[in-house]
Amino acid sequence: MVALVIVLTLSVVVIFYIFIIPFTLLQGFYLTLFHLLFGHWLLIMIVFNYFMGVFTHPGRPPQGMLPEVVSMCKKCIAPKPPRTHHCSVCNMCVLKMDHHCPWLNNCVGHYNHRYFVMFCVFMWVGSAYVAITSFPLFIDQFRNEEPRFQPLKFWIVNLSLDLALIEPLFKESPPDVMLLASNFSDVVVEKKVIPKPVLKKLTYNCVLYEFMLCCGVCAALALLLVWHYQLISRGETSIEHHINKSEAARLKADGKIFKNPYDFGTKMNFKMLLGLEYERSFWRHILLPSMHLPYGDGLTWRSSTYILDPSSNPKTL
Repeated sequence: MVALVIVLTLSVVVIFYIFIIPFTLLQGFYLTLFHLLFGHWLLIMIVFNYFMGVFTHPGRPPQGMLPEVVSMCKKCIAPKPPRTHHCSVCNMCVLKMDHHCPWLNNCVGHYNHRYFVMFCVFMWVGSAYVAITSFPLFIDQFRNEEPRFQPLKFWIVNLSLDLALIEPLFKESPPDVMLLASNFSDVVVEKKVIPKPVLKKLTYNCVLYEFMLCCGVCAALALLLVWHYQLISRGETSIEHHINKSEAARLKADGKIFKNPYDFGTKMNFKMLLGLEYERSFWRHILLPSMHLPYGDGLTWRSSTYILDPSSNPKTL
């Protein structure tokens, strides 16, 4: 899956450079400059967060004594700290495990949860940006039989390919066969139309591929981000969502109300996930590549009903 993500992302970037950027040149210098700066910033953030999510270990309980234990893992035969769950794919217990992501080929846990979320956010923004930017070119290629804009301005390459297609016809055809060419694009031999040159077909296929792929990724990531926004705003992981749901139903049957002990409100929940507590800047640590660690060691957690004394454990969340 990691190879597939890399190949798809690389294909979108290459097509954007070859087909979309030349199209923006016709719309003005400053708009092209914006596309170059904004597009490269997005690309850097996508690549950074993705590879950090892939190569950052999500965290696992250390051997020996633990400051807090809530249960025993039946597979690892080892104590589990709060919010720790066993991953059957990685065959280990993961601190604050959210889920095992096949696209990262890694578990999403305490130390790489932020990278996973930010990768999804920047990939969604990037997909929407490319889809919107390529939409006029997509309409031009899709509706018009002869597109008004040909992004391939390398006329020497076009001419070479056209001549390569036409020259064999002159050699193989008798003198009395009429050859008609219009801008070296369509060749008629005995009233049979030879297909358009490869580059024009390539332009159509690449623009169609770019637009449809980005629209599909944008829609899929939108649904995923809505789901994770709900989880983060409630201060729970994907696994904890199912646990809390069943626990709330059990307490409701007894006339009681369940309260998630790790829910500090939407704003604080996001600040804790993104590591923005204690003077960290959103502009520096989120909008630019940052390898800052999450607060806490993933072994002990403060709760909304009982807050540990930070002076006794400065790494405690």
